[in-house]
Amino acid sequence: MEIRYMPSLPYCQPLGGIKKSAENLGELLRGDQIDNSPYLFHMNVNESIYLCTTTALNEHEVKLLKQRTRDLYQVNMILDNLPVMRFANQNGVKIQWTGFPVGYTPPDGSADYIINHLKFTILVHEYEGSGVEIIGTGEEGMGVISESDKKKASGYEIVGFQVVPCSVKRDPEVMTKLHMYDNFSSTSCPSELEKYQPIREQERISFTYEVEFVKSDIRWPSRWDAYLRMEGARVHWFSILNSLMVIFFLAGIVFVIFLRTVRRDLTRYEELDKEAQAQMNEELSGWKLVVGDVFREPDSSKLLCVMVGDGVQILGMAAVTIVFAALGFMSPASRGMLLTGMIILYLFLGIAAGYVSVRLWRTMKGTTEGWRSVSWSAACFFPGIAFIILTGLNFLLWGSKSTGAIPISLYFELFFLWFCISVPLTLIGGFMGTKAPQIDYPVRTNQIPREIPARSVALYVFLYSINYLVFDLQSLSGPISAMLYLGYSLLMAIAIMLATGTIGFLMSFYFVHYLFSSVKID
Repeated sequence: MEIRYMPSLPYCQPLGGIKKSAENLGELLRGDQIDNSPYLFHMNVNESIYLCTTTALNEHEVKLLKQRTRDLYQVNMILDNLPVMRFANQNGVKIQWTGFPVGYTPPDGSADYIINHLKFTILVHEYEGSGVEIIGTGEEGMGVISESDKKKASGYEIVGFQVVPCSVKRDPEVMTKLHMYDNFSSTSCPSELEKYQPIREQERISFTYEVEFVKSDIRWPSRWDAYLRMEGARVHWFSILNSLMVIFFLAGIVFVIFLRTVRRDLTRYEELDKEAQAQMNEELSGWKLVVGDVFREPDSSKLLCVMVGDGVQILGMAAVTIVFAALGFMSPASRGMLLTGMIILYLFLGIAAGYVSVRLWRTMKGTTEGWRSVSWSAACFFPGIAFIILTGLNFLLWGSKSTGAIPISLYFELFFLWFCISVPLTLIGGFMGTKAPQIDYPVRTNQIPREIPARSVALYVFLYSINYLVFDLQSLSGPISAMLYLGYSLLMAIAIMLATGTIGFLMSFYFVHYLFSSVKID
């Protein structure tokens, strides 16, 4: 079997050369670049293998290795679509990680050592049958045995992939006498720094690995459970749920107080006779002060319609994605499928953006004139902002020669999806909006406007991301990483602004429409 990883340092090369793996849209946008590696496994064969010995390291290679080691770069490997996992102890707690570091730097920072020996443990689940047949499941897991097949043949499924990284100093004169994939004696990971392989000029580094197959009771459908239970994921979900609970609790308190106030006023209003109601209308107070302003057309009504339409599109994409993910249609086993699914959903929900934008425009203006311009703006507003931000970040990645940069061919694909799918669907939705019934206002609008304050939660999110970058995110290396973080945070804040603003506007519009439809105010 063969594993895949991302080579960016002078490691051993596979015999047939590096071959690129086919990647979907989500993987390309994430910057994933998956290549084959020289590590080869034979099912149920425990081996200790020699790979190669590098030439003497030059100044550039040493500088690169030291920089990657001190910047905490990770090597990511995949076997049968499972990321390699390692375990570490921190303060007496066993923590799971994916990948392993390029090297190790002791606390005193006196030297840097490279990881050049890997001890792999592969967990396999065995099926018993009438015959003896060893099977592979393939990179995408498409070779899963059905229940009927299990009765006919025996086989193994890979259900776990673990590694213990080591740094071992070896004699290059002895190691160069071996050939690639020759067997050698098993090696224990040393505990003394003197036995580690240092990173320095003129050093020749020998790369080796060991593999051990262990039978496991873990079944195929449960093999991703270990990754979903990782410590970082638990903390992340706990923080999200904690924040949501606080938000819903505070929003519920405000809603109950406001609802009781409005109900009390409506009850008092309905108990009055016509004369008293007329006198009360002349002495407006509280929420009744804005009766002539809540349905006033804003100064930038077209921009509001466009932002509400794009917000509906983003909310729909998020909601459908969450439902699909909860039902298991977007499994972590399918790399990049989550992002690919979100993009496809966003494209097809352009019809909702066009419909909402044009219908709101028609409600404000009382006419369908200009609906094409509104539809075009809705189709280009948020995607245009995202395109500008991502292009700027991509130039930074191109300048730093990063493999995470989006290839130019992908730009043409995105433009094709944008203008050949999203834009036409948005125009169709806009046309449907012109045919929808107009929403009539229950009250007249005053000629003199009253100032009504407004706030945005997106500003708080972006400021918090800056605070997190300055005080908590110490692992970022260099200004390029910081700019990428801020760029993606800005894009996320804009999406949150459109989504939360849309929720606030539509809920407020429905509430005040219902409220003022319940009372007779001239």
